[in-house]
Amino acid sequence: MSQNSMILKLISLPISIILFCLGIMTILGGHITPGGGFQGGAMIASGIILSVLVYGVGNSPLELSHLYIEVLESVGALGFIVFGLIGLFVGGFFLYNVGTDLLNVVPQAIQSVLHYPDVTNAGIIPYLNIFVGLKVFVGLSSIVIAFAGFKKFVEEGEQ
Repeated sequence: MSQNSMILKLISLPISIILFCLGIMTILGGHITPGGGFQGGAMIASGIILSVLVYGVGNSPLELSHLYIEVLESVGALGFIVFGLIGLFVGGFFLYNVGTDLLNVVPQAIQSVLHYPDVTNAGIIPYLNIFVGLKVFVGLSSIVIAFAGFKKFVEEGEQ
């Protein structure tokens, strides 16, 4: 792809931001709608991939440092394991859905209005979607960044 097109550079950043927002929305609504962590993480990664393809590896406005990628991937993995262990200790099975408002996010006023107080929460499922989304986002983005960086390295070596 030509990295000199002004039109691509002009529209790729707003499109990337829209992809981020759609990915976050897919992750957060994954327990009540089709989609979830994997799909949302892939959508967020597509924003990074679009930016890397249009601007190149070194010039991308959405550049992710190696440390940032490491931290995000570690948070995703550790969060998934921690919530899995919570299910193990509470329900006896790894990733057992506790089925209550784990962090007291749902206000009491909403719970008292509903006939079924557990309708508004899904236990640990939304949290697991967030951690899976982080892992998928970081995994797909780092693969594309590594390939683009290798291509840049090979092109510089030929000159």
